Amino acid sequence: MISSIREQRWLLPFSILYGTFVGLPFLAPVSMQSGWEAPATLIYSVYSFLCHQLPERSYFLFGPQLSYSLADIQAIYVNTLDPSVLRQFVGTAQMGWKVAWSDRMVSMYSSVLPAVWLVAGLGRRLGPLSFAGLLLFAAPMALDGFSHMISDLAGIEQGFRQSNLWLQSLTGNVLSPSFYTGNAWGSFNAWMRLITGIQFSFGAVWFAFSYVGVEAGKPATTQDSAS
Repeated sequence: MISSIREQRWLLPFSILYGTFVGLPFLAPVSMQSGWEAPATLIYSVYSFLCHQLPERSYFLFGPQLSYSLADIQAIYVNTLDPSVLRQFVGTAQMGWKVAWSDRMVSMYSSVLPAVWLVAGLGRRLGPLSFAGLLLFAAPMALDGFSHMISDLAGIEQGFRQSNLWLQSLTGNVLSPSFYTGNAWGSFNAWMRLITGIQFSFGAVWFAFSYVGVEAGKPATTQDSAS
């Protein structure tokens, strides 16, 4: 059984530690904006092992736009489709500075802490989530991520998820062209990465609270889970 938030003695230290882990990618652009390139470079380097950091699929802070298209990046950086080169671009003083995580990673990892607070706060009013339930929460993000991976085989932003012609046909092309095309903020692709990342994180946290152990670090018993 999921216990009350008052019984979660680990919640405060976990929130501090995990909050630091989630917050550091946002400190990279803050450091760049402040002229502290060394700590920013360190953060970008460390988090590059966890994320592709492609700039056209990342958020930018301290600039006129939250995100930029691949064409925008190529125009000011290098005209290339090589992801190993593109990921090295961290921004400029005019465009702003890149968060050290892609937009999908931001939505997925940043949602964990609010989900923990929510699930812990609901306490015993929220029953356990089955593994089948977890799969339902994870399936949309898996489908979105896998389809992007298949699309990228044609080259970065060269595949079917760039134009989303299938979605235009499905909806009768009634929405703005900027919604269907690309990965900029407000596009279908950006919304899907945001929504499915949040959904997955909530399901994963709910499942973990149900079966990993939630009371003062002790595993939930069979009797608790059944009650």
